[in-house]
Amino acid sequence: MRKLALIVIIVISFSSCNKNKKNTDNPISENQILLDSLTEELDSIQKNGQIIGFAVAMVNQNGVVYEKGFGLANLETKEKYTENTIQHIASVSKTLIGIALMKAKEMGKLNLDDPIKDYLPFKVINPKYPNDVITIRQLATHTSSINDTDQYMNLAWILIKDQDLTNISTNYPEQRLNSSELNIPMEKYLNGYLETNGAYYQDDNYINFKPGERYNYTNIGATLCAFIIEKATGQSFDSFTEEHILKPLNMNSSGWSLEDVDIKKHSKLYRNDNTLLPFYTAITYPDGMLISSSSDMAKYLVELINGFTGEGTLLSKESYKELFTEQLKEQNFETRNAGHPYNGDYSPAIFIGHSAFGYIGHSGGDAGVGTWMYFDKEKKTGRYIVINCDMGNDERARELEYYAVWDKMNEYFDKLSIK
Repeated sequence: MRKLALIVIIVISFSSCNKNKKNTDNPISENQILLDSLTEELDSIQKNGQIIGFAVAMVNQNGVVYEKGFGLANLETKEKYTENTIQHIASVSKTLIGIALMKAKEMGKLNLDDPIKDYLPFKVINPKYPNDVITIRQLATHTSSINDTDQYMNLAWILIKDQDLTNISTNYPEQRLNSSELNIPMEKYLNGYLETNGAYYQDDNYINFKPGERYNYTNIGATLCAFIIEKATGQSFDSFTEEHILKPLNMNSSGWSLEDVDIKKHSKLYRNDNTLLPFYTAITYPDGMLISSSSDMAKYLVELINGFTGEGTLLSKESYKELFTEQLKEQNFETRNAGHPYNGDYSPAIFIGHSAFGYIGHSGGDAGVGTWMYFDKEKKTGRYIVINCDMGNDERARELEYYAVWDKMNEYFDKLSIK
């Protein structure tokens, strides 16, 4: 009996050890259960909603926690939207201008407080304040006093030539999609827009505030900063960012034009009535035309988080500190939305922004495109979403679904046990 009792005790102890080991390993299995549940919930949002196709990524300092595509990249062929599907990412592209700017500074090619006139072959002066110089830092914080007008909205976007436009809508009221014959070099367009005697100049191309006084988000100003990087480094902006950002991060599916990527992986883009949109680019391509996949953007977001913590690979610790430093004060704003958790315009850094709720990142929207990329600066976790259709219709249904996807990722991040 004593021997039997001893055996029973050993068996119980062994079972207890196994149980404890199982509990130790449990976070891994529980995480997979949670991620499978997240997939089901996001899939349900897509199937029961109006977003045609989208992809998401969740990351932390150590890498990708979750990435997945949902819905369709092509309504006609029923091709699925995956984490490897590519499309342009709108204004999230501007964060690469910030990285490129700091890289050029590291190389000794420029300084943030340099007057932009030191690098430009044409004159850029706010005619309302002709004695006030505009600096590179002001371009990077959207305080240059340069303004986007209907001249920008009507001229910047260009249809890709030699594409079949049968059953495709080129009518997009918010952004005119112009014939490829109207494409001109970026320098010529910037010159015509910013010089007071330029072909595209109008009085409201500059706001009635001195440079440095007022935050005023401007795509033209961002593109001008990319052009200055070109002039300072002697290298085209697309080539410079490929060498110093895309290749080092192995963002092998990304590029600034259709010639740089595998077009077979490119999603179709749709209006809010599901009408197919054509492929297009922009004269001002640095402000929003990076083509990328959710998988590639996840790599980029991991780098941004690590850069914020002083462990990035693209820039020095000092450069990353400057990149993420909040640059403006309350008096620089007419109004600020302190109630939106993901409003990067609340407190700009260098082509990236801090929200009032402790998130850092950027958002974007173009014809048939919506993107968000933000990370939590306390938890060091980040999220990315990209969709292949306009954000919303009259009932704002897609916008609500977009928020639902984003919030669902946030909900699951709080549940996951990750290191």
